[in-house]
Amino acid sequence: MDLTPDDAARSVAERTRAFVRDTVLAVEREHRGSAHALPEQVRLDLQAAARQAGVFCPHLPPRWGGLGIDRRGQALVFEEAGYSLFGPLALNIAAPDEGNMHLLAAVADPEQQERYLRPLAAGLIRSCFAMTEPAPGAGSDPSALATTARPVPGGWVLNGRKWFTTGADGAAFAIVMARTSGQPGDRGGATMFLVDTDVPGLELVRTIETLDEAMVGGHGELVLQDCFVPADRVLGAVDQGFDNAQVRLAPARLTHCMRWLGLARHAQDIALDRAAGRRAFGSALADLGMIQQMLADSEIEIEASRALILRAAWELDSGGRAAQSTSVAKAFVAEAVWRIVDRSLQICGSLGVSGDLMLGRYLREVRPFRIYDGPSETHRWAISRRAVKRRARERDAAVRGALPA
Repeated sequence: MDLTPDDAARSVAERTRAFVRDTVLAVEREHRGSAHALPEQVRLDLQAAARQAGVFCPHLPPRWGGLGIDRRGQALVFEEAGYSLFGPLALNIAAPDEGNMHLLAAVADPEQQERYLRPLAAGLIRSCFAMTEPAPGAGSDPSALATTARPVPGGWVLNGRKWFTTGADGAAFAIVMARTSGQPGDRGGATMFLVDTDVPGLELVRTIETLDEAMVGGHGELVLQDCFVPADRVLGAVDQGFDNAQVRLAPARLTHCMRWLGLARHAQDIALDRAAGRRAFGSALADLGMIQQMLADSEIEIEASRALILRAAWELDSGGRAAQSTSVAKAFVAEAVWRIVDRSLQICGSLGVSGDLMLGRYLREVRPFRIYDGPSETHRWAISRRAVKRRARERDAAVRGALPA
């Protein structure tokens, strides 16, 4: 197992580190880390600066204008970008666009790639991914999918309601998951559709008020009412939507971990600076045992998170599905990041609670991560099921090996 990123990736990571500190953090502070209603020109200016710095679109191959960095290299670069809430946006690696680019590159046909992937990769447009639905529709259990698509001459007609569609406000198109066969609760029967957001029958009814605010375009609620989609806008094969979703979901949950680890590291840096400079009870905070334990625990969790991310990235680079390793990383990192930011705020005391630091905003941003991309409980359920099946295979193999040929 080789977890070492190559020299090209290290170079991009170093440039990203400098770019975030020299350019992006000032923009983050100006807007207090809130991007739900960020002016479009701010995004365009940040991305233009990222191009100038040579760090734009690191995750895509050169044919789409990217830098062609593999998953292990992305772990370094995305972490450096995530040091600021606006860093991923600047590099064009923010959710949901980054995951949608990966999906389009893997599944879309050449015409669809030219129409949707190329302008998305260039930062000319934004996108959204519409799968989650209000209860009793699809959420942690995608098989509850209730949005329907029925065939009509020349295409399909979609009906349903989606919510927590990140980036919906201002997106040029949505990747919509709809049921083309079966009933809610069935494991199959889903299809992905590329839907331009200006077509009749698709309406953004509201942007949901949420704890987090760092996603451009917010989290939208969409209604599809007799929305016609041409036949050539089916993404992948009909009834293969759940399978195609796996192409996106495992890597996307891992890149979330990469980005949020960068933010946790930023919070730890703030706490380290505060602990070294603040004196109380006759000494620097950094010399007090309880503070030392908090700082040490955060260092341990940063290192452990990075190791889990790199392990899963190596598996993806090696052609594996990485379902188990990305679930393990997602469950651990989501909770570790929360603890790291929470400890950092605690170490900074009243200053941490105040608006003079960004720690309060960071804390609000990382809390939903334990729900987004699958709640920790769902990942633990899946992890345990795979572990039981793995052990059963090992027992069967041992029994077969003990029997005479």
